[in-house]
Amino acid sequence: MKSNSGNRLLVVLGTIIVQMGLGTIYTWSLFNQPLVDRFGWNLSSVAITFSITSFALAFATLFAGKLQDKWGLRRLILCAGIVLGAGLMLSSQVTSLSLLYILAGIVVGFADGTAYITSLSNLIKWFPEKKGLISGISVGAYGTGSLIFKYINGSLIQSVGVSQAFLYWGIIVLIMIVGGSFLVKEAVVINKPSVQNGAVQWDYTVKEMLRTKQAYLLFVMFFTACMSGLYLIGVVKDIGVRMAGLDVATAANAVAMVAIFNTAGRIILGALSDKVGRLKVVAGALLTTAVAVTVLSLVPLNFGLFFACVAGIAFCFGGNITVFPAIVADFFGLKNQSKNYGIVYQGFGLGALAGSFIAALLGGFIPTFTTIAVLCVVSFLIALTICTPEQGKGKLRSERKKNTNGVRSMKPGTKLG
Repeated sequence: MKSNSGNRLLVVLGTIIVQMGLGTIYTWSLFNQPLVDRFGWNLSSVAITFSITSFALAFATLFAGKLQDKWGLRRLILCAGIVLGAGLMLSSQVTSLSLLYILAGIVVGFADGTAYITSLSNLIKWFPEKKGLISGISVGAYGTGSLIFKYINGSLIQSVGVSQAFLYWGIIVLIMIVGGSFLVKEAVVINKPSVQNGAVQWDYTVKEMLRTKQAYLLFVMFFTACMSGLYLIGVVKDIGVRMAGLDVATAANAVAMVAIFNTAGRIILGALSDKVGRLKVVAGALLTTAVAVTVLSLVPLNFGLFFACVAGIAFCFGGNITVFPAIVADFFGLKNQSKNYGIVYQGFGLGALAGSFIAALLGGFIPTFTTIAVLCVVSFLIALTICTPEQGKGKLRSERKKNTNGVRSMKPGTKLG
């Protein structure tokens, strides 16, 4: 048991290192203006790069599980680290926007998403009794990587210039992810039934999951949670200046506040979900977000009110994206977690686009916040009423009849939750 505990701790350490390296892509905003200054490109055209990265990241999660089945987890993460690092290093040589989109957008995003979802899902399998806490640690490490590298990449841009900064960034990230991959060990699937809340818990395949209404309801909830948080992250400084009347320097502090509260929400709400229930945590986070965006829309803002709303939305967003991997595991089992969560995770990519699209369509912050508030209320009601799929009934029951083995994906001897 001691050796198994040691294995689990090494897996945690390796996953933290990998996730921190992956999270560095969220420092992209630091590169926008320096690239404009160096090459004379339009700012909005450069900023599109990160949207491409986000979409490629989400899209990669659809294929990551299949790649893991073929290559194994450690090799997959190692290869993803090499590709991600190479994409950033080659970005140091680009002189055209199209090449920047391909390397820093598609290549980096796809590699990032592949390693992100597989390392996160694997860690949850090692700790089925603490899914929320362990998800918080993993996703929190992703956010911490972003926080730390805001200073590292900012310093690199200042000292060696934006192009060379890509080179050094790529080298550091490659070392982190490849190094962390050697500590990661894939959880072994055991054919043993699992009982959750008194009911047998089956492992759903993707096809089986998509036959349930819960898969689509969870997608709606996740899409809403991601859209609200991602839209705020993109425009928080502008909201402070235009709606709260803050000067640019003061409003810029909200960017750091979003990062801090986002990371705190990942760790705190993830752990809380193990104690009070994940759907209760998500429901509370959605309701809080609905109240915060309503205040931003309807109440005259001052310094304190603006920062309180921003902190609340960022905290809830961080918590939601942490708790959802555990919810998917609770609903559909651990064996196919990477593949099943990859489907639900498409709400992240669509959420990244939807906020900006709605703002352009409806004309500004207030209509967008109103739309987000309505969606949050709808998702709040879903969270209050949704329940895990009924097990062993209908077609699923007939398919499972000959094989009553259930769910746990763990190393032999590991304590089951």
